Amino acid sequence: MSEERPQRRPHGDRPKKRDVNGWIILDKGVGMTSTHAVAVVKRGLSAKKAGHAGTLDPLASGILPIALGEATKTVPFVMDGRKSYVFTVAWGSETTTDDTEGDVVEATDKLPDPSEIEAFLPRFTGQVQQVPPRFSAIKIQGERAYDLARDGEVVELQPRTVQIDRLALIHHEGNRSVIEADCGKGTYVRAIARDLGRALGCLGHVAALRRTRVGPFTEHDAVTVDDIATDPAALRSVEIALSEIPSIAVSRDMAGRLMRGQSIILRGREAPLSGKVYATCNGILIAVGDVERGELVPHRVFNLGA
Repeated sequence: MSEERPQRRPHGDRPKKRDVNGWIILDKGVGMTSTHAVAVVKRGLSAKKAGHAGTLDPLASGILPIALGEATKTVPFVMDGRKSYVFTVAWGSETTTDDTEGDVVEATDKLPDPSEIEAFLPRFTGQVQQVPPRFSAIKIQGERAYDLARDGEVVELQPRTVQIDRLALIHHEGNRSVIEADCGKGTYVRAIARDLGRALGCLGHVAALRRTRVGPFTEHDAVTVDDIATDPAALRSVEIALSEIPSIAVSRDMAGRLMRGQSIILRGREAPLSGKVYATCNGILIAVGDVERGELVPHRVFNLGA
């Protein structure tokens, strides 16, 4: 008896892509790339357009904000926000990738004790010079550093100034330490582990990494892949990414001007004189822009059915 072949679903039966606007705060699991995570969310919601706010390595878990539709216009506000991590450092060896995925390039029998680690952490807080890992997404003459490194090329990355607000040792046992970090845009946790290991003279690399905060988004906001299709509340509003800047309500006529890319004059005692704001009309997000001497100049205009 011949085996019955499964029937292909006709092309016309595929779910039709639709306009979906908002944020999914995904709790990404270990082993999934950020690009794959975006594809899964996009497919699950049949969304036309999606992108993420800050790459998270496949070996890392935690907060990966995914913008859909008009929310992609607010991605820069999230990426510029502070980030928090909990990571485990394995002492005694350094690897090519500064995590467990790479090959060991140097090893030592020396291990630090908790007091030594805590004494060195202040050296790596504040504005510090950090050389990104060779296996990173930084571009060198148009090529990703990790692509060049995988091809065997010697990658020389220049130090960059990054902001690390806090490092705290929360657990230590044997050759492993768990550390919390609060830091700014462009900071590499793998580089923190590598540089801390070198400073202590015991070498180190990241054995586990979880991101717990990105800008306004925390673990409290996060949903899993399984939640996306079953929980309507998983999709958050577009303006949730703008929670750290002031909002103003404008009239319908003003909203029309903003949506045409024209500036408006703000009146009233409570109108801001300067700074970045976002404008709403009848509770609907209209635009984000800068106020200069009482005039709002739109830089991002949203099409949310106003």
